Amino acid sequence: MTMHRQLPETHPPVVSAEQWEAARERLLVKEKAHSRARDALAAERRRMPWLAVEKAYAFIGPDGDLSLLDLFQGRRQLIVYHAFFQPGVGRWPEQACIGCSMVADQVAHPAHLNARDTSLAFVSRAPLADIERLKARMGWDHIPWYTLTDDFDADFGVDEWHATNAFIRDGDQVFRTYSTTGGRGDEQMGNTWNYLDITALGRQESWEDSPGGYPQTPPYDWWVWHDTGETEPDRE
Repeated sequence: MTMHRQLPETHPPVVSAEQWEAARERLLVKEKAHSRARDALAAERRRMPWLAVEKAYAFIGPDGDLSLLDLFQGRRQLIVYHAFFQPGVGRWPEQACIGCSMVADQVAHPAHLNARDTSLAFVSRAPLADIERLKARMGWDHIPWYTLTDDFDADFGVDEWHATNAFIRDGDQVFRTYSTTGGRGDEQMGNTWNYLDITALGRQESWEDSPGGYPQTPPYDWWVWHDTGETEPDRE
């Protein structure tokens, strides 16, 4: 049975199609300005200084012990989200933090980040068996998720809150390039575009304002079907 709910008494006016289109065009001007401002902010992120990661960190994954470098999975960039899933948080051990769970629900298939030489990892203090159980029940099998075992969270300022950190590597040397913490920062994450916009290399598309020598390709050329990893080279 469908419930009928009344609209608020103070809703905007009902107008003609012409008036609606005019209002939409006025708003579009501001939306385009907002997009350009976001692009400029992402360009500034790509010029952020890098912080060398000198300490060795240890994680546990399905195949055993891993280092931070291992989480890159051979790719050049890494995005790490610290999710609160551990004893003493929320409805442990049945559920992860409700906010972190909502973030996980938004995460697009990592194949699209992988196509830009970027890996994604979630890390939590929960034992791996609990992580695997939670992923299977919640439909998060596409998210690489590891147990952190040391001070990684505290060293990057996320031991008492969730956060997203971006890293890049030069061979075996890892650098921290960006971090966002708190609800308003992390609520933007999950979307492939927003993830790439916080990385040192960005979307790596030819229209971006990036430092000289950064990898760039035409837009759309790197888009893939996540089940095969194939691109559509004939796309115009």
